[in-house]
Amino acid sequence: MPDPRVRRVRRSDVDAVVKLVHELAAYERASDDCTLTSEDLEAALFGGQAGGHADSGALPSDDARPALFAHVAEVAGEVVGCALWFLNFSTWRGTHGIYLEDLFVRPQHRQAGLGKALLTALAEECVRRGYARLEWSVLDWNEPSIGFYRSLGAVPMEEWTVFRLTDDALTVLGGG
Repeated sequence: MPDPRVRRVRRSDVDAVVKLVHELAAYERASDDCTLTSEDLEAALFGGQAGGHADSGALPSDDARPALFAHVAEVAGEVVGCALWFLNFSTWRGTHGIYLEDLFVRPQHRQAGLGKALLTALAEECVRRGYARLEWSVLDWNEPSIGFYRSLGAVPMEEWTVFRLTDDALTVLGGG
């Protein structure tokens, strides 16, 4: 039975989720890198232009499909946690999976099962839709989260290294 504290995100949750994402960035020691706005998040979650700031022209204006999905955790009517995710695809398995971009529960609400409830909701999405995987990244130094993930049966992909292009390198490679 689904945890009643967890549900799909609503438009009315956008501002609260943006605050949570900024709190996560601070926790990950990367506040300066987080430029997410409510307009960005609303466009990504509910359609319209996604994949950058709303005025970036990142997608054609007729592409109104959401590119991002989310669940939130509530306590006493307040959004105190979130899971932001999108679809990936396993060519080896021949089916989609979920990539968890962000999972965050405010510190004062941790140890109450909300993180597990959010991950359970995503696992339920995978099972219901026939997806093969639920994947995410975690910072090497984040031992509390690593321990938590291992307790759920998640395993690290030891032989894989994440690569990323951003800023000038992305612009140069993209011909901009």
